[in-house]
Amino acid sequence: MAAAYIVDAVRTAGGRRNGRLSQVSPADLGAVVIDALLERNDIDPALIEDVIFGCVSQIGPQTFNLARTSILASRLPVDVPGVTIDRQCGSGQQAIHFAAQAVMSGNQDVVIAGGAENMSMTPIGSPMDLAAKAGMRQPFDGKAISERYPGQDFSQFMGAERMAQKYKVSRDELDEFAYQSHMKGAAAYDADRFADEIIPMTVEVEGKQVVHDVDEGLRRNADLDAIKGLEPLQEGGLITAASASQICDGSAATLVVSERALKKFGFTPLAKIHDMVVVGSDPTMVLEGPIPATHKILQRTGLKMDDLAVYEVNEAFGSVPLAWQKALGADLERLNVNGGAQALGHPLGATGAKLMATLAYELRRRKQRYGLLAICEGLGTANATIIENLQL
Repeated sequence: MAAAYIVDAVRTAGGRRNGRLSQVSPADLGAVVIDALLERNDIDPALIEDVIFGCVSQIGPQTFNLARTSILASRLPVDVPGVTIDRQCGSGQQAIHFAAQAVMSGNQDVVIAGGAENMSMTPIGSPMDLAAKAGMRQPFDGKAISERYPGQDFSQFMGAERMAQKYKVSRDELDEFAYQSHMKGAAAYDADRFADEIIPMTVEVEGKQVVHDVDEGLRRNADLDAIKGLEPLQEGGLITAASASQICDGSAATLVVSERALKKFGFTPLAKIHDMVVVGSDPTMVLEGPIPATHKILQRTGLKMDDLAVYEVNEAFGSVPLAWQKALGADLERLNVNGGAQALGHPLGATGAKLMATLAYELRRRKQRYGLLAICEGLGTANATIIENLQL
């Protein structure tokens, strides 16, 4: 069977809302990671056959095909095409899947896949909110979907609460997991674990040029008692600001190649894509998809949870990875070992590629073979990917 390989994976450090990256255009964020892949791998830009980028809020500065505008802002020649996709929070992961499918089919050999999102410039929900102000209809008010799901607004906040209730995730567990996300992130920086994936950027802050190379949302001084004292986001709920992912600006990208390109250009693979799936699940639960996606990919590969050295399950809300852990009987010590979106941010369309980078480098650091990435997505979908470290 044909194979797909990740040669390299890079990301920007996350910028907090209205922080250091807030004035960097999404296209420029995309160009930063594209150019980094070219430079780090000494690759002729003309060899890139396509750029596939994820982006969720495709409006304003993120419209008109962000992959293409990122190409035009980068060192890539103008004849390199690009396409932007929306698989909600898993868009960057889906971009990698599409790139892998392209090279596995033999249609292409060298593809850049990733994503970018500037959530400060284009706040989450902007396409719906601005459309509503312009008098446009909303996506859930069609006759058929309203009859099938009467009264549903498919809220991710409600989905996060439902996940906690269904899988018996307690407020104490959520608070502890949120606290540990920051502590694990701080430990990862102290151990220099993000050095291979983060591309330093020079940005202007209050009139001065500064190097941005640390996730801006990380709180080294996070206090568990303070987290426990936070009010829930909705009355009677369990989810607080601490157990929700941080709004984040950033980009990430991977270089995905075929086996033919691997041999022809002498690349050393960072990881092999062992298998990949995408599933649909109950849209009223919204965020449950990583559970059936993981069941499906384990069934397809014949692997068991014990075969997976580490797993990245996006911390859209703390209840998602904790529910996933309970449902799969996963080892909590292998879950999001370098912190997650509660501490480091969730730049929507870029998150899939961001977490893929973290997963691949962690597998290589540990000299372990298999790792899993799973991301919940709006309206009850989810991607799952198992990658294989070949540098044992």
